[in-house]
Amino acid sequence: MRFGVRRTYSQARHRVGRRMALRRYNSAMQTLDNVRIVLIETSHPGNIGGAARALHTMGLSQLVLVNPLRYPDPQAEWRAAGGTGLLRNARVVATFDEAVADCHLVFCASGRERRIPWPAMDAAAAAREIAAVAATQPVAVVFGREANGLNNDELKRCHAHVCIDANPEYASLNLAMAVQVVAYEVRRAALSAGRVGRTAASWDRLPATHAEIEAFLAHLERVLCEIEFLDAENPGQTMTRLRRMFARIRPDDTEVKMLRGVLTEIERKLGSRLHRGDE
Repeated sequence: MRFGVRRTYSQARHRVGRRMALRRYNSAMQTLDNVRIVLIETSHPGNIGGAARALHTMGLSQLVLVNPLRYPDPQAEWRAAGGTGLLRNARVVATFDEAVADCHLVFCASGRERRIPWPAMDAAAAAREIAAVAATQPVAVVFGREANGLNNDELKRCHAHVCIDANPEYASLNLAMAVQVVAYEVRRAALSAGRVGRTAASWDRLPATHAEIEAFLAHLERVLCEIEFLDAENPGQTMTRLRRMFARIRPDDTEVKMLRGVLTEIERKLGSRLHRGDE
């Protein structure tokens, strides 16, 4: 009897353990479903197919193509192998902003040094942050053109840059290879977060989306020009540095609305003052 009781208890513990492991795995897969890989103006369809295969092997499912040169294309299908379903579901859009508009965190893959340094981290550290946010909100990782990567305007629209630690004597990775490295690290981070029960830090408001931040920055630049803090003809690096500051802070949606309310009130005061001056 005692042996039977021990066996029953052991089986019960095993069943509970399997259920908990399944819940953690499902949680990790939900996190991966929130991770969006964005390819900007890819020129070779084989690289699109290779990226789709890389994502499929790591359990990611969202691929967005910004203005690809050749897509759909048989070479993309051939290179995708088992990832053809993911490839066929890829979303094609016209612009960077359209691809990431609803994302609360945007990383970009870049090894380029900038005149004004931007927040940067290696693939493993970036993946941990991506997994933490993607547990509840959409996140994007953006990859640039095969020949020259992302331009300066695109790089500064990201919260941080992901750098892949490669041989300094030859650090050039094929696009699909780079996607594979980042996807692998994101999968590891998502599964690790599930095992230790780690979740994103709680906050009373959602982080502002990319579209909300872009609208705020455009509003801010307009007001700074109106009060002549900025010279519209020669603005220098002021807006780039302000953009970097807000990328580092990552304000929530309510904070962005408050800031835009302040800007609107400044515009109203300026308008009434100009109106009195005309009388």
